[in-house]
Amino acid sequence: MPISTTPYPILNPANPLTTRAGLCALAVMAKAPRSGKVKTRLAPPLTLDHSAAINICFLRDTTENIAAVAASGNAAGIISYTPIGDEALFDTLLPANFALIPQRGDGFGERLLATAEDLFACGYGSVCLIDSDSPTVPAAAFEQAVAELAKPGDRIVLGPAHDGGYYLIGLKRAHAELFANITWSTSAVFAETIAAAKAADLEAIILPLWYDVDDSATLDILTAELLHHTPPPFTTLPGYPAPHTRAFLGKLNQQGSDRR
Repeated sequence: MPISTTPYPILNPANPLTTRAGLCALAVMAKAPRSGKVKTRLAPPLTLDHSAAINICFLRDTTENIAAVAASGNAAGIISYTPIGDEALFDTLLPANFALIPQRGDGFGERLLATAEDLFACGYGSVCLIDSDSPTVPAAAFEQAVAELAKPGDRIVLGPAHDGGYYLIGLKRAHAELFANITWSTSAVFAETIAAAKAADLEAIILPLWYDVDDSATLDILTAELLHHTPPPFTTLPGYPAPHTRAFLGKLNQQGSDRR
């Protein structure tokens, strides 16, 4: 395990705590926010520095949203991060009660599965793996995931994304088959995961449809939602207000107006 150089504890699967058994780990899958390493598909229209800055805003908003959900006492906020050695880049970005856990594995599916395995080894009763690209996911979606996973019996929870992927997968056990033979980063991810759950005879609870922000088109959707109060046409719930992202987009919008 890495030596902690941050104010946030780094979880060690070799040291489980029984006090975590009643908690759902709400784990955000995140890269350390370095310019040129995160949100690069947003450049253009953004610069690489702006892409890294908006990634920080996404992290702040997502983790503050999760922290409010975790305040109920039924969940815990966690960052599953990469690369090891960049822990300090999360300093001051996260709520005080968050913890870190390093990612392991090569491909994305391997990293998802390994994070689930490690969090269960840490003692958590259930695990949600959450993307870092959806800053306006409604708190109600996270709350529903926690509630569904607290019920008796095995099941999974999936939050479908508009692009065919998912923004959240919730588990009560680390089912390897849900992460094998998935064509990651394609529009087939959600459907293939549902098919894998069905083949494993796992009930799948579906959360409200939402969206990832990973290109110019979805950045426009986010801007319309946060700056112009125009919710995406495919959503049915009001989104999280994402104040850090809203302020950043407002600043960019004002800079663009000034240049014109």
